[in-house]
Amino acid sequence: MDLEASMRKSLESTQRTFNTIRTGRANPSLLDKIQVEYYGADTPLKSLATLSTPDAQTIQIQPFDSSAMGLIEKAIATSDLGLTCNNDGKVIRINIPPLTEARRKDFCKLAAKYAEEGKVALRNIRRDGIDRIKKQEKDGELSEDQSRDQQDKVQKQTDKFIAELDKQLAEKEADILKV
Repeated sequence: MDLEASMRKSLESTQRTFNTIRTGRANPSLLDKIQVEYYGADTPLKSLATLSTPDAQTIQIQPFDSSAMGLIEKAIATSDLGLTCNNDGKVIRINIPPLTEARRKDFCKLAAKYAEEGKVALRNIRRDGIDRIKKQEKDGELSEDQSRDQQDKVQKQTDKFIAELDKQLAEKEADILKV
């Protein structure tokens, strides 16, 4: 059934979204959502530069084209990450300040919101799968018992993926709250 593949993709998407939430240490995936207007087109930052973390509190950005430095700085400054750049002409360094307790709680709420969006996506996939099974039953392709068994299987699969999502959320919250 292609339902499991769809649910797996939804789970992976939520995990990628979790990676964009700041924790106490530097991580290049924080900048995954940054789009730089480069020659009139929005371009992902990682297509324009090498991202690295020389230490736990710093993200280093080395642009492939030095003329893009100002554009990269502007994109980071206008993002909702609240980070400031230090440009030495060759590389851009971003110092990741330690998080306050209030910011940590805000990030936990954001992670919970992303998890809920992931659960909604999983439930939508479940609904589509059950609708497909009911249609097959209506068209006479499945008996009532077969239909019920298939629907139960879809529900069990959904429960499994939601439990996995809850586990990922708990890990992310623990990561955010770790000082």
